[in-house]
Amino acid sequence: MTLSFDPRRNAWRDKFRWAARGLVQAMRSERNFRVHLAAAVAVVVAAAALRVTLVEWCVLALCITVVLAAEMLNTALEYLARAITQDHSEQIRDALDTSGGAVLLAAIGAAVVGGAILLNRLGTLLAWWGG
Repeated sequence: MTLSFDPRRNAWRDKFRWAARGLVQAMRSERNFRVHLAAAVAVVVAAAALRVTLVEWCVLALCITVVLAAEMLNTALEYLARAITQDHSEQIRDALDTSGGAVLLAAIGAAVVGGAILLNRLGTLLAWWGG
């Protein structure tokens, strides 16, 4: 199959297929993506057990999506950097460190938000405080 990157010539199903291939590639090849995915599953299980509200589900889903998307963009930059050169480059190092920092920032933010939601629900269910 020859890939054509002319946006006028590609069917939507091709674009979705390529995007799904990228998602599968990230799951198969990136340990950090799998770690974030496992954390996401744990959050979903905890949220279901703690009976979070619809709004809380939406916030948790958004946090999970942001972290996984950031990890995939970081992975894409890593692939691109390796395709450009195997030699040391301070600019590429800085770009990769920055994208890794973006993933870290997203993960910390998601952990804070998720922790606040889940701990609040746990406290409410255990009558530690009113809710």
